[in-house]
Amino acid sequence: MAEDVRAEMVSTVFQVVVAEGDEVKEGDTLVILESMKMEIPVLAEVNGRVTSVDVTVGDVIQQGDLIAVIS
Repeated sequence: MAEDVRAEMVSTVFQVVVAEGDEVKEGDTLVILESMKMEIPVLAEVNGRVTSVDVTVGDVIQQGDLIAVIS
């Protein structure tokens, strides 16, 4: 089953750490977001393979926007 990783707040994508096809474990950093001069890591909540990365560095994302999918 696929796990959607979604933004929890309005922010800017500061760094994309993973790529499509990467294996991740629960707790691994997927991307780093920037909001109000703070860097916020977005962590994998499940073990699996990244099947899509839906953001790029510099993107401004809204709460609920899709960041990545892990399956």
